[in-house]
Amino acid sequence: QVQLVESGGGLVQAGGSLRLSCAASGRTSSSYAVGWFRQAPGKEREFVSAITWSGAITYYADSVKGRFTISRDNAKNTVYLQMNSLKPEDTAVYYCAADTRYSNAYYYRIDKYNCWGQGTQVTVSS
Repeated sequence: QVQLVESGGGLVQAGGSLRLSCAASGRTSSSYAVGWFRQAPGKEREFVSAITWSGAITYYADSVKGRFTISRDNAKNTVYLQMNSLKPEDTAVYYCAADTRYSNAYYYRIDKYNCWGQGTQVTVSS
């Protein structure tokens, strides 16, 4: 079983930056894909970004493309989400998730991922 813990959220002004971390513990392995999702109040959870196990391929939602960067350090069992040029509409709880079953589902699908962290709040003020 893999446990995921997100950190790095907080309050930032529009235009600012934050870096989220997703640390894995337990039966850790670097050979699984990881995704970031977010959920704003009253809205459904949505895909933000994902990275393959090797880090060679990354995926982004159109709304964050060019502003967010996902990366991973497999030696530290940690995946990062660098968020720049933040906007008020980026305000949400951000979750990381791991696909330890090696699902064939698309990377943007919630059901691809079977392990989820507890989330970290990101608030962007205007």
